[in-house]
Amino acid sequence: MIRLWINGLQLLELIVSSWVHLLYGFYIFSTAVAYDLSLALYEYLKPNLNVEVKEMVKCPDDLPPIVLVHGIFGFGKGRLGGLSYFAGAEKKDERVLVPDLGSLTSIYDRARELFYYLKGGQVDYGEEHSEACGHSQFGRIYEQGNYPEWDEDHPIHFVGHSAGAQVVRVLQQMLHDKAFKGYENTNENWVLSITSLSGAFNGTTRTYMDGMQPEDGRTMKPISLLQLCRLGVIMYDWFDIPWLKAYYNFGFDHFNMSWRKIGIRGLLDCLLGNTGPFASEDWILPDLTIQGSIRLNYHLQTFPDTYYFSYATKRTTRICGIVVPSGFLGVHPMLFVRVLQMSQWRHPSDVPPPYKGYRDEHWWDNDGALNTISMTHPRLPIEHPHCFVGDDSECLPLQPGIWYYKIIKGDHILFIVNRERAGVQFDLIYDSIFERCRKHVFRKRPQILPNDGQQQSDQLQQTRD
Repeated sequence: MIRLWINGLQLLELIVSSWVHLLYGFYIFSTAVAYDLSLALYEYLKPNLNVEVKEMVKCPDDLPPIVLVHGIFGFGKGRLGGLSYFAGAEKKDERVLVPDLGSLTSIYDRARELFYYLKGGQVDYGEEHSEACGHSQFGRIYEQGNYPEWDEDHPIHFVGHSAGAQVVRVLQQMLHDKAFKGYENTNENWVLSITSLSGAFNGTTRTYMDGMQPEDGRTMKPISLLQLCRLGVIMYDWFDIPWLKAYYNFGFDHFNMSWRKIGIRGLLDCLLGNTGPFASEDWILPDLTIQGSIRLNYHLQTFPDTYYFSYATKRTTRICGIVVPSGFLGVHPMLFVRVLQMSQWRHPSDVPPPYKGYRDEHWWDNDGALNTISMTHPRLPIEHPHCFVGDDSECLPLQPGIWYYKIIKGDHILFIVNRERAGVQFDLIYDSIFERCRKHVFRKRPQILPNDGQQQSDQLQQTRD
């Protein structure tokens, strides 16, 4: 009887969680459509006014771009109409790029896509990897790279949210390993800095709640939220509606799951788990389990000439030794239940722990999607050099090769999509990131910003006078 009661509660939780995520997805999609319609209407109806446009201060061409890399279920510039994944933060600097990568594809595949987005050419996932995972070796074609001059003398600042931070780390390791055919001169110094916003460095216990098996961190439970997600993604890609996929794409085009290519029989194979990304485990969730992150981190280094900074988010507090959500109104409705569940997580007693020394209580503090311990710096299987920062001025001048990290009060989506939720904190965080990239991170000499250059010229002229 008790077992039936528990199963009933689990089924109820699955139904409620599914509806909450579906409604939130519909809210995002409808918001994007409404924004596009209102913008189109405004363009059609606006009067022909002569508006004086002030000339903008142009950034020097040698100023390194800042690349914002989205996380799971995310999107880049050009998707979902005029909606911004980073809630318009890209407008704070003139040299910001927002690539559109696969929202559910594996960390490996996304890192490959990011390279060709910047350099240009056709995405090459690698012959060995593609054959092992059962997808096409080549993907999207970028006729013109978004930063084709990218090399050691023209490095880049990267800012990654959630899984996007791990994507950048994998990309940097690929550059070090010279893993891109035809680009034998790559190295880790193509990356000037990496800033992580709620970065998924060491996995998350939420993957197990959503449906990943804690035994191996690779396979899914037969009945779970992720199984429903899998079915929905397969059908979405199979129907292959051009205008819909142009609006939002999960990124599995290289798996060729369209009805035009696999027909009904291929669809059944995908649904039954015989083929496709979920069968080959070449998708994002296995990379976000604790075991999957350890497998990734085993090959990833923290390099001595790159600057690293991390913002870890936390939406829990301790009351009489018990970890609970810190406030009801401050947590997004989609994440509140998960904050509570993750703060009470217990690894199954009949399953070996994911690593030696694992303790549940270390993973209780969380932001509704990731555990706070996972976001500070890479620590599994080997802890990387790190330094806690209370105030930004404490860590100046910055030293490369060290993960500086701060812990911020907020849930996992506080600094994306909806700017109003974060309020003043939104500007404080992104302003500090961009200021650090422009004024405190450099290898050869300090960067001269447009206004700084003018001030230096004025000071030099006054000295001469």
